[in-house]
Amino acid sequence: MRLAEIFERVVGPDAPIRFTAYDGSSSGDPDSDIGLHVRTPVAVNYLAQSPNAVGLTRAYVSGHLELEGDMYTALRRMADFVFAEGVNVSARDIVEIVRSVGWVKFVNRVAPPPQEMTRGRLAGLGWRHSKQRDAEVIHHHYDVSNAFYEMVLGPSMTYTCAVFDDEDASPERVGRFDGALESAQFRKYELVSRKLGLEPGMRLLDVGCGWGGMVMHAAREHGVRALGVTLSKEQAEWAAKKIAQEGLSELAEVRHMDYRDVPDGSFDRISSIGLTEHVGAKNLPAYFASLHDKLVPGGRLLNHCITRPRNDLPPMNTKGVINRYVFPDGELEGPGQIQTAMNDAGFEIRHQENLREHYALTLRHWGANLERHWDEAVAEVGEGTARLWRLYMAGCVLGFETNVVQLHQILGVKLDGTDAHVPLRPWF
Repeated sequence: MRLAEIFERVVGPDAPIRFTAYDGSSSGDPDSDIGLHVRTPVAVNYLAQSPNAVGLTRAYVSGHLELEGDMYTALRRMADFVFAEGVNVSARDIVEIVRSVGWVKFVNRVAPPPQEMTRGRLAGLGWRHSKQRDAEVIHHHYDVSNAFYEMVLGPSMTYTCAVFDDEDASPERVGRFDGALESAQFRKYELVSRKLGLEPGMRLLDVGCGWGGMVMHAAREHGVRALGVTLSKEQAEWAAKKIAQEGLSELAEVRHMDYRDVPDGSFDRISSIGLTEHVGAKNLPAYFASLHDKLVPGGRLLNHCITRPRNDLPPMNTKGVINRYVFPDGELEGPGQIQTAMNDAGFEIRHQENLREHYALTLRHWGANLERHWDEAVAEVGEGTARLWRLYMAGCVLGFETNVVQLHQILGVKLDGTDAHVPLRPWF
């Protein structure tokens, strides 16, 4: 049985893509703008040993499987096709496929590409969500290269969901590089600032501050004394230089440190934009209690993070692509679980909103930035890592569009006695 026939057995003869393989076989739609090419037998090894998204990722990232055409279009088309048609492989088909591929492919293990954080590597870093292990997994993802992140994120250097208005959200603006993404990122920071009610002279703590975008925005636009903390040394160094270049050193600071080591009781406001995903479900009570302790009475916390669409879903899949390749130890909880943890830590919840569609748009702009700088990105981080980011971002666009994941902002207040010190109606 040739590879094209195996492909047909698995997904059917009417797949909406071109399939070709090194053995000369082909299947699918020959006129499709999307092509999948199995370049070498190593791809078959990966897929035989992990006949799922992990196997496909290993084969693609390592270059043994090639995709021709737009990655998002390919993922969307195959997802829609499989959802509509289903995958019906009989026991007899499985036996024939195994016989054709050869049992050696199933037992002759091929090492995964270096971009994969294997369970063995993680185990050597200590307990999950210990300070040492958190620092190492943050290093794995965020210290890829500041130059690479500048290519992907653009001038804002903001690696969190932007907030679009109707004009910036136009699909035609993706790939124009006309400032739509930067405008939307400014709008996000301003939305956070308004929800927090930032005023000159206030003390703001931004936990998991990335390259300092919120810190600089708060200082520049609102006269706030802002401290950002990050576990990424490269982020902290980049942010320190940028703060100095913008003349904000008297108001803004970014430190390379764990948020758990920040002293308690000295901040008027706290923003957490994209950190909660790295905390862990079991640690949410301690996390929010720690942030509560760092606020003065009447202080506010704005928590902005990716969430599951339901609270009864598992927070992580240790065998999945995201946990192995993108965010080792990353955990996503439902919005109700996060809000409950905030409540139980002493916060009075004042507002919640879902920005799911905004993150899909943000990721589309990042993906366009990567394609625009593809050759430079490959030269900077290597083809394997660039391929991983192409696949990861396209997959996440699909995830947000299809409600596999969401993005919630939740605003909480540390009461001053019984006074929340907020207006009677939304002010932002």
